[in-house]
Amino acid sequence: MTQRSVEAIDKVQDPGEVPLVVHSAVKGPVAELSFLRRSLLFAELSMIAYNDEAEARAAAAIAGFDDVTFFDRDGSQAYRFRNQHDCVIGCRGTEPNDWNDIRADANAASVVAETIGRVHRGFKTEVDDLWPMIETALLDNEHALYFCGHSLGGAMATICAGRCHLSHIPSHPVELFTFGSPRVGDKRYINYVKLDHYRFVHNNDIVTRVPPSFLGYRHSGSEVYFDRNGRIRKLGRVSKRRDKWHGFLRGLRRWKIDHFADHSIHQYIDAIVAAVRDEEQRVRSGGLAKPASAYADTDE
Repeated sequence: MTQRSVEAIDKVQDPGEVPLVVHSAVKGPVAELSFLRRSLLFAELSMIAYNDEAEARAAAAIAGFDDVTFFDRDGSQAYRFRNQHDCVIGCRGTEPNDWNDIRADANAASVVAETIGRVHRGFKTEVDDLWPMIETALLDNEHALYFCGHSLGGAMATICAGRCHLSHIPSHPVELFTFGSPRVGDKRYINYVKLDHYRFVHNNDIVTRVPPSFLGYRHSGSEVYFDRNGRIRKLGRVSKRRDKWHGFLRGLRRWKIDHFADHSIHQYIDAIVAAVRDEEQRVRSGGLAKPASAYADTDE
């Protein structure tokens, strides 16, 4: 499938606002994209999910999805992005001025999941609000199905994808991509719901460390880790801890708290764009795009 260079970008901009930059422009099935290209697409759709309907429709059209449906109930929000090949559910992440989102993040008590094990009460409540609408929208879906989200949206996408996988809905999730996602459930829950889940973590992103593991929470999926320089690297526990410490110290020298700065969806997109640039150069030189296994690590 022909894919434009990552350097060819389009923008959506409302008067007086920072432009929404879109690098992706899908021309065929998502499955034909390289892993890094898919990662960039789902990171950008996760970013687009933060925007109002008009902006989201314009930006999604640039990315290659001209059919957009907005789901909204009691402040819980998600989009369905669709074209002739694929269907993507993108859940909206935490908005600091939205009390519903703040309450969901803070509600760290766990409850019995609808399958097995326990999940975060606040995240489950957010999904419960939207699930009837999402379920109805997917009942007749015949497209390849994907889920994605950033921050709270990543947690919601994880629960939604799990429900879809285990439900009576005919189409099952092909892949789940989350960026800066918190932990969602306990060990029994994440081991019961088996999905191709790629969970992106940017260095010291504080949200990926909550709720704490001592409360029984665990991460699901395969981790894709960006080091302090924004490079994808597979690191052991000791090396990763050292990299996080160096990133924190560098942040202090720049008068910023790395743990919060690293959470921005734009930081994730910038790092993936850099990786795609490297991949484009490698392919132009006669090399091949690497599979997901070259980047993703199954250890938390």
